[in-house]
Amino acid sequence: MNLNPEQILEMYYLMRLSRAFEERLSLLYRQGKITGGIFSGIGQEAIVVGVCYGLRNDDFISPVHRDLGAFLVRGVDPNPLMAQIFGKRTGMSKGKECYLHAGDMSLGIFGGTSMLGSTLPVVTGAALAFKIKKQDRVAIGFFGEGAASRGDTHEAMNFAGVHKLPVIFVCENNRYAYSTPVEKEMAIDDVASRAAGYGFAGKVVSGNDLPAVWDVAQHAIQRARKGEGPTLIECKTYRWHGHSEHDAASYRSEEEFIEWRSRDPIPRFEFYLREKKLLTEEVQKDITTRVQAIVDEAIKYAEESPWPEGPEALEDLYTTDSKIP
Repeated sequence: MNLNPEQILEMYYLMRLSRAFEERLSLLYRQGKITGGIFSGIGQEAIVVGVCYGLRNDDFISPVHRDLGAFLVRGVDPNPLMAQIFGKRTGMSKGKECYLHAGDMSLGIFGGTSMLGSTLPVVTGAALAFKIKKQDRVAIGFFGEGAASRGDTHEAMNFAGVHKLPVIFVCENNRYAYSTPVEKEMAIDDVASRAAGYGFAGKVVSGNDLPAVWDVAQHAIQRARKGEGPTLIECKTYRWHGHSEHDAASYRSEEEFIEWRSRDPIPRFEFYLREKKLLTEEVQKDITTRVQAIVDEAIKYAEESPWPEGPEALEDLYTTDSKIP
């Protein structure tokens, strides 16, 4: 990893913060404190950290429903992010939606939609704008292997390939599109193999290996900035929880779950850090304390924030922001 020790430890901190944030959300949901769905990304933290860390402020990403960590990596304040999930007025969309569809264009975050593949044409459009304006910015679109079977995913990648756009398509292949196993979603082993049909590179990487994700993502980002076109990165991973917190995930076996939990990306990266002599017990304890304090403060902020008023639902329906690609 071509990073200094402080940056490498910051990536570890961001994975820990994302995990702690989502673990608390799971508990809060069971306590009845959160209205709406919670779609946990526990087990997939290495993907968003590895892809998003180090992006420039003017780059463009579109996370999906399991990418809470992407918001934290891009610099969203944990307090309004938690308020967003609580549906409070102080949240990113002022109580109109949970974080699934939230965005912050000042940080280059475009809110996704429930139909995950439908954001990829938007991301491709942003990349087209960058090329037209001769900017070396990149656009990154996240999606799952289930969304890879949608027509708009094909259309976005085909267009991006034809025009050699500066876009990276990141497939988070966690083996299940809700309850449908990957074997019933497609007749090939790798989503990335489809990239050849669009005329650009497809890469497969372990989504639980942070240094590996970082390396592949950096190569793709550099190619895009130099005008060498798109890349499709497929991250093989696994979600620990069900599709959402109300899904018991009875469609998968205990043996499969145990096998994948043994590949937890956080202890895996901790081993890497210890071998590099970067992670001591003192540093690990300090990060744990820091993460817990941040999550506690965010929950306090969200609980004490006001609810939105009804008429506010008719506000902020469109933007006049000229900075949007």
